[in-house]
Amino acid sequence: MAGRNGGSTTWRLTEDLARWTDDRLGGAEFLRRNLRKAFPGHWAFLLGEIALYSFTVLLITGVFLTLFFEPVSSEIIYNGSYAPLRGVRMSEAYASTLRISFDIRGGLLIRQIHHWAANVFLAAISVHLLRIFFTGAFRKPREINWLIGVTLFTLALAEGFAGYSLPDDLLSGTGLRIAQGIMLSIPVIGTYVSMWVFGGEFPGQDFIPRLFTVHILLIPGILLGLITAHLMILWHQTHTQFPARGRRELTVAGHKTWPHFAAQSTAYFLYTFGVLALMATVLQVNPVWLYGPYDPAQVSIGSQPDWYVGFLEGALRITPPISTTVAGHTVPWNVLLPTVVLPGVFFTCIALYPFLERWATGDDRVHHLLDRPRNAATRTAIGAAVIAWYGDLWAAGGNDVLAHTFGFNLYGTTWFFRVGFFAFPLLAFAITRRACLSLQRRDLRVREEGVESGLISLTPGGAFTERHEQPSDDREAVLLARRPEELVASYPRHIIPLPTPSRARAQIHTRLNRFYFNYQSESYGGGQGDLSGDGSPAEWDGEAKAKKREKRR
Repeated sequence: MAGRNGGSTTWRLTEDLARWTDDRLGGAEFLRRNLRKAFPGHWAFLLGEIALYSFTVLLITGVFLTLFFEPVSSEIIYNGSYAPLRGVRMSEAYASTLRISFDIRGGLLIRQIHHWAANVFLAAISVHLLRIFFTGAFRKPREINWLIGVTLFTLALAEGFAGYSLPDDLLSGTGLRIAQGIMLSIPVIGTYVSMWVFGGEFPGQDFIPRLFTVHILLIPGILLGLITAHLMILWHQTHTQFPARGRRELTVAGHKTWPHFAAQSTAYFLYTFGVLALMATVLQVNPVWLYGPYDPAQVSIGSQPDWYVGFLEGALRITPPISTTVAGHTVPWNVLLPTVVLPGVFFTCIALYPFLERWATGDDRVHHLLDRPRNAATRTAIGAAVIAWYGDLWAAGGNDVLAHTFGFNLYGTTWFFRVGFFAFPLLAFAITRRACLSLQRRDLRVREEGVESGLISLTPGGAFTERHEQPSDDREAVLLARRPEELVASYPRHIIPLPTPSRARAQIHTRLNRFYFNYQSESYGGGQGDLSGDGSPAEWDGEAKAKKREKRR
């Protein structure tokens, strides 16, 4: 009885508190409305959640590390627990990293969780962006969230490099020296940029404290704000969904936020935290005590940066030694082009891609239904080409390790990756586009002929034929999710072919449009979604299905 009374009292107090809060803030109706919001369930959507959970783990572990790390560049004589480095002069930053690793209870585990979480955070963002790209989730009305995602990825790269550089070990110091060389390669202002960043000559006494502030305060604050904005926009616009029976462009179906999605997200967060803790326990990462303190006169053999900046290292290694001297000033193109111009153009193109595709295709409709990558053959081929290009640079960043491990000629590997810089993207584009068109043709056969049943029949004429069956409603809905020819633009016809700016723009627009869509002669079944108001295919009606079944009989 006492338990019941106690429970009733607690429930009444909770109700009174909720009513008191609602009377002053008016949040009950907001919660009631939003807790019923639908979230589609698909494993691909977990990629973005992994990035969010990894960022949460980064914040939690980062607070712990901040309590013990000393962001000071002044040198001391180490006399700590790690015997091989006793008596060695090192910065207080490096000494505090050793203290966290060997003297603070659980310090090494937290350090490794933090480092693995940073790697997983960037990997999850990368794969999440690829999923959004290949499925067309960046289309209207989600262009703003795409820009936020690209900005998050860029800031995450900077944040990861900053955290990687804070321990002031020999490996991270070498990376900072390369970063300073990149700054110096900028014409006219390069020297001023380097002096401003490092507070004087490299390495200087002010850089570690500045980097620490940027790493724990500035960039995390911006990331937190952008992630909040990203989630708020996602909440307002609702989630995307994959094609399936009964799904339409302008409606979204899924599980309610409470309790299904909330419980699922909590479990996923715990899984992510557990996997990161397991990785930190059994997989060593960034053992700074093996590298030693940073010394400008030393460089580790086979030193490699973290994977997410490996493409910049590769671009540096394969660029020929080209420089130009103008008015007594040397412009080192072999540093400026691969590390400043190339990443700038790369990230700008990624950010502007949704607007380029929208202009090229003329598709100005609202989309909540995702594309199957095979149905957007050109876009999928572009993505594959970029992956091949990035992979070539990433592998080139370890050309010395590859040459030493496999016995290759070092200069031969360099030329291999130089040729691959141009050849691999073209090859990946052609193969991927051809594969997508082949998959489209297979879908077309299934739509026209049905699904192979494995049942062989003997005709009166003595021939053997295989019986085809009608696809299930779920599969047919996926096959009919898109239609072929609705957005293919016709070539403009001019009576007098004057090269005016508007006509040149029209010609460029038409050719870009045909570049995306003019593969109907090879395989009709592509396109960029149907034009009907609710997003349902024209074939998806009872009469059309009846005719198809009659034909197959």
